[in-house]
Amino acid sequence: MADLDRVRRWADALIALHLDPSVWSFGFDRATTRAGLCSYSMHRITVSRHLASRYEDDEIHQVLLHEVAHAIAGPRAGHGPRWKAVASDLGYEGKRLHGGAIADELAPWVGSCPNGHTHFRYRKPTRALSCAKCSRRFDLRFQIEWDRRELPRTAASRA
Repeated sequence: MADLDRVRRWADALIALHLDPSVWSFGFDRATTRAGLCSYSMHRITVSRHLASRYEDDEIHQVLLHEVAHAIAGPRAGHGPRWKAVASDLGYEGKRLHGGAIADELAPWVGSCPNGHTHFRYRKPTRALSCAKCSRRFDLRFQIEWDRRELPRTAASRA
């Protein structure tokens, strides 16, 4: 698991190496489903403190490279050819989205399908959903039953 102080040092080093540290900064955020963010308006790269503490060092280093590539490529690049070229030059090996764990213990909505698969949501589901593990299309036989759980005060305040 990545140490948050070490993640900060890596991020500061990458910013100093590839960006202007008098313009760009790094911080942790409270995201629960995305690993990193590049904010062009604030000139700030952030990483989820919840997810960074779960990822291995290599995984979080790839998240940092992904976000620095966004900062270099610019806001119009998205995940297109320019971003891909910049990311590759930096040594990024991952994909456009992380496939790692999410902070599911912070999700207030927990659902289960008739076959016992568990699903997590951070917002109240507004329509009927069925389990994608049981059927590729919506199927009432695999409809998810949602329950709201009360999160401990400490977990809810960190979310």
